[in-house]
This record gives sequence, C-alpha cells and structure tokens, in this order.
Amino acid sequence: MSFLRVRKTGMDPAKVVEKVKSKSGEDVLMVPLSKLEPVSRQGRKRRNGFIFGLGGLFGILLAAFFAERSDMIHLANLPDLADLNLESLAGVLPAGLMKDAKELSDSFSVGLHLLSQGVRAHHPVIMVPGVISTGLESWGTDDGSRQYFRKRLWGSWNMMRALVLDKPGWKKHIMLDKETGLDPPGIKLRAAQGFEATDHFITGYWIWNKILQNLATIGYDPVNSFTAAYDWRLSYANLEKRDGYFTRLKRNIETLRDLSGRKVVLISHSMGSQVLFYFFHWAESLEHGGGGPRWVDTYIESWINISGCMLGALKGLPAVLSGEMKDTAQLNAFAVFSLEKFLNREERAEIFRAMPGISSMLPMGGNAIWGNETWAPDDQPGKSVSNGAFVRFRESNSTYTPKNMTVEESLTYLLEHTETWYKKQILDNYSHGVAHTRAEVEDNERDPRKWINPLETRLPHAPNLKIFCFYGVNKPTERAYFYQRSRDPLSKLNVTIDTRISVGEIDHGVVLGEGDGTVSLLSSGYMCTRGWKMKRYNPAGAKVVVYEMPHEPDRFNPRGGPNTGDHVDILGRQSLNDLILRVAAGKDHLIEDNIVSNITEYADRVEIYDD
Repeated sequence: MSFLRVRKTGMDPAKVVEKVKSKSGEDVLMVPLSKLEPVSRQGRKRRNGFIFGLGGLFGILLAAFFAERSDMIHLANLPDLADLNLESLAGVLPAGLMKDAKELSDSFSVGLHLLSQGVRAHHPVIMVPGVISTGLESWGTDDGSRQYFRKRLWGSWNMMRALVLDKPGWKKHIMLDKETGLDPPGIKLRAAQGFEATDHFITGYWIWNKILQNLATIGYDPVNSFTAAYDWRLSYANLEKRDGYFTRLKRNIETLRDLSGRKVVLISHSMGSQVLFYFFHWAESLEHGGGGPRWVDTYIESWINISGCMLGALKGLPAVLSGEMKDTAQLNAFAVFSLEKFLNREERAEIFRAMPGISSMLPMGGNAIWGNETWAPDDQPGKSVSNGAFVRFRESNSTYTPKNMTVEESLTYLLEHTETWYKKQILDNYSHGVAHTRAEVEDNERDPRKWINPLETRLPHAPNLKIFCFYGVNKPTERAYFYQRSRDPLSKLNVTIDTRISVGEIDHGVVLGEGDGTVSLLSSGYMCTRGWKMKRYNPAGAKVVVYEMPHEPDRFNPRGGPNTGDHVDILGRQSLNDLILRVAAGKDHLIEDNIVSNITEYADRVEIYDD
C-alpha cells in the first residue's frame, strides 16, 4: 500500500495507519494516499472553475455584441413540467420552480390563443437570424481541428471550453483570413443548420425558440418552414462565393412557393434584415441571381423586419476601432482587469476586424442621418453636446485625438488608423453614403457594394410586397462615445473609451440615446417611417407598416418578460409573436402603424428629401 507522510494536523486517529518520528523529532502521521485524493481533486476543480469562469466572461461579452450584458443567461426551460397540473403542485413545489413551469406554459400561449380563434399556418415561412443567433461548428480535419470536429466554436459551452483551454486555437478558427476574408488554410468553420442552429445561443439562453414554439402551435413544421442560417463573419459577397448562400436561399423560396402554391413570408432579425435587403438585389440581378425585376413580387408575400439595423449599429464602430462597447466599458475594475489579462482590447479589435460581416453594420447615412458637430436629428432639448459629435475627446492634443468627430469623420478615422487589409475589406464590400436622386439610386443597382445600404439603393419593384417593421423602443442605447489616447505603451491601439466619465446620460464614457438597447432608434425606424415613403427608395409603393414596442420589462425577469423591447429578448415578447403568427397565417389586414417614440419628429429633421 502506498503511503504519504504529512504533518500532524488533527486528523481522526482512527484513520491513522502509522505514527513515526521524523529526523527532527517531530511527530508525523502515515496516511494512505487514497485518503488525500479527494482533497487534491477539490483544489483542482476550484482552480479550473475560476479559469472557466474567466473564459465564460469573455464568451458572454462576445455574444453581447448584439445583446445586453445584464440579460445574458437565464435557465428557464423545464420541458418535463409541461403536462403537469400546476395548481395541484403550487402548494408543495418551490416558488422558483413554479415560476419556471409557468414560463414554459406561457411559451405556447400566443399560438394556443390564436389557434382557438381559427388562425392556422398558411404561407410558408423562412427565418433569417441575426449575428449571435447562428452557431458555428468546425468541419476541419487537420491536426489542430480534429478535436473540434462538428463541435460549435460559437454558440455553445464548447466555445467557452475552447476559450479557456485553447485560446490560440479558438482564435485561429474563429478569425477569417485577413487578406481573402475566407477560411484560413486548414480551417473549416461553417454555420450550423436547421432549427437547432438558432433556437438557443447556449443551453438556457433562447433566441428563436419561443417563435418556433408558437409557429408550431398553429401548424408549422420543417415542411413549411425553415431557418436560413449563415456564417455571419463573412462579407455578403463571400457568403455567396464560399457557401452559395443566396443561391440556396433563392431556390428554397422558389421550391416552397411551387409546392404550396402560396408566396413565402420572410422573417429577419437584426443583421438578418440587412442580409435580406442585399438578397433582394442579388436575386433580381441578371448578373447574379438572374430572377429579373419581378422575382420578389412573384415569390415573396411579406417581409417581417424585426429589430433591423437598416442603417447600421453605432456600437459596431468602437468594437472594431478599440475592441470596446458599452458592455465592456461598464464592467467593474476587477472584471476589466481579468478580461484584459485573458483577452485584451487589442486582441478583441483584431478578432472583430477579421470578421468582415460584422463591419457590414458600420453606420450608414453619414451626417445627413447622424448629424454634424453641433446638431443631430435626435438631439434632446437641454443637452450640452449634440449627438452629432459621435467620437469625443476631453483632451485634443495629438493626431490620434484631433477633435470631436461626426459619424462620417469617425469612419474616415477608422480606416486611416487600421490595417491596410481591413480597409480593403471595407471598401471592397460596403458603402455608407446617401443617393439623393432617382438616377443615382438606379445606377447603384449595378454596384453590389451598395446593396446593403437602403439610402443608396431601392426596394424591389414589388407593388404587392408588404413590409412589417417591428422593433423595441425606450431602452437606453449607445449613441456616442468619449475617447482618450491609449495609456498602454505596449498596445497597438491608439485610442480607447474614456471610462472615467459618468454624468447625466454619459455612462462610463458611453453617451446613451434612444433605441432597443443595441440599435439606435434612427437606424431601426428611419427607413420604415420616412425613407421607404420616398419614391426613389420605394418606386413600386410597397406597403410598409411600423409597429413599435416600448420596453416595459418585468423587473424580476432577467430576460425582461413578455413586454420587453430589448433587441434580442423581443423575440420572446408575446405581442411580437402574435403579430408574426398573424402575418404568417395571412391575417395581417388589421395590423396598423403603432408609433410611440419620437421617430416621426426625428425623421422630419433628417436632411434627406424626396426629389
């Protein structure tokens, strides 16, 4: 039997095997090694738990690029309770368990209510998710990839594990080739497919699951509905080049239309709305999809645009400029220290830049939409500094901190102070301006770089198309930033957010405005309320309905509850699910505009006019 000599520490004498004298005369005990193994394992678990927690912190922050930091994880789904009589159990089960069971029952309540009113599945449905919604899994078989084969390196706990135990390997897989914007040599990461690709981000954090539950309740299944998941890291041109994404989406739409005899309803969320807008141009272009000018009108019944960042997301710029956003700026000192040691700002900025798809959400419209140094359409009375001053410096004393900059100037600054490969990816794939005449718009229809920008291109010639814009309002949202010269002499970053400033609407250097917590109100609402009312942007006069949903969260529900207006959590909002089911079922004739914010007033001030 193996023994281990340890100093006498008050052990149970009954467990002592042998007592001897050491050379120094000190009493020692001889104890079987097996008796000490549980202690050793416990210490190792604690150490690994700390490291895993640190990796989890960064993984959740990455996911928070398009979600709210305080709303990330909520373990609420307990399917085994679905068929129990809750009233009979209420007196014996813990209150927390009863709450979880009630939420599960509520997940189907919208569909069940409409089903009782005779609402049934009618139009085929295709869902196009946003950024964090789609899991990415490895299909590589090289030496460094085999351990991850068919495991998700984005959108699962495997991501957290890889971050902790193999950070260099995870970065190598998640980042695209900087020159081509495609797979690095030996790496093959692909979008997961099927409903499982988008229903949950990680176990317990639902994304599309509640919508799927309610759609299923009125008769939808994998035959008449599916999810068009995509690799959101890719530029839109590379989505087609590498994955044939738009070709497959077009064929799936045509197949559903031909099999059912009914036109298709498209549902998009966040970045997915930009993807669909690009797709409309691609599908009808004779040089690309080949569908011709009436394809959309022939195959698409309605487009449900949920929380669409049609004019970009302002938080995308600081993410690629300095690897920061509100979610990182608001961390406490210990969390900041831990995150910087684990994956610093420079590394985060590099990762975001090596995902050209994310940069498709850089703000569009320039000063006409976002304002100049002294004025912006969404300025509030009494504000000391205009929202038009997008990047601000308390101290302007170098070429890196020259002066306050507008959105337009900030984009120029970004391209001047980032790598050549990144600048090329942006200029080759995207455009951020405004077309002020119909002639400009029609010319732009032949330029794929402009197809993501609704201010430079138009809606398709589809007079029968119906567009429903559903988005949340009244939640503080990033609108501008205070920056400072980087204080880290070893960092390649020139500037970082000045988190020392917190006063009024400024929270740790982040100026808060109106929106859904992620996308500014001007981006969600301008095209829906004003832009697509102009002939040059909507030449066929497609019907556009705007339904705003105020953020009225349940204070005891970390996901906001049934009346949340949060950018991601709105997918579980009961009124949104009700509207989606009515459109899909062909019962949308009673849906009318519901505008509760100041977007109409702001849109009136935007310096873009009909010609």
